[in-house]
Amino acid sequence: MTPSRAGSAASTGAAPGAMAEAMTEALIRPARPEDAAALAVLGRQTFVDTFVEGFGIPYPAADLAGFLDKSFSVETLQTKLAEPGAAWWVADRDGEILGFANTGPNTLPHPDARPSHAELRRLYIGRDAQGLGLGTKLLKLALEWMETHTDGPLWIGVWSGNEKAQKLYAAYGFEKAGEYDYPVGAWNDHEFILRRG
Repeated sequence: MTPSRAGSAASTGAAPGAMAEAMTEALIRPARPEDAAALAVLGRQTFVDTFVEGFGIPYPAADLAGFLDKSFSVETLQTKLAEPGAAWWVADRDGEILGFANTGPNTLPHPDARPSHAELRRLYIGRDAQGLGLGTKLLKLALEWMETHTDGPLWIGVWSGNEKAQKLYAAYGFEKAGEYDYPVGAWNDHEFILRRG
């Protein structure tokens, strides 16, 4: 299993979109199987917005396309939503998914990490919904869930260049514990492994 990356939601620092100012309060709720299609679209777009457009990572086109197709297909999301030991939450505004968080058994390659430990796998907020506090709400909920569903420390993988995400997680007690390569096709992103506890 490929380790996940939670740092995508902590954006590149772009100002909230015009849509964000007019939004009503979003409901944070557990994800449902019927959310798979919306999660696939949001996950794919947020990855591109954050890492390609925001950070300018020059992924080869074939590697990026293959990664996006594999990671954010409806079928993949349906399987991940049903994964034993995993949990998903969405920020839902009138049926529109604005962001999501996913936790589950640890997959990060660290010598002290075990599958029985909890990992924050993804925390994604759509570009137009950033600045509304949804990422913080989802993060707090995910961390509370992780604390009650682990027999060890909590883990997060974050791209080494995403300093905003690293600062956010540091504010919640996470410290750098290692590094690894996160494959996007044949391309490898340099990632930091963060640990709390």
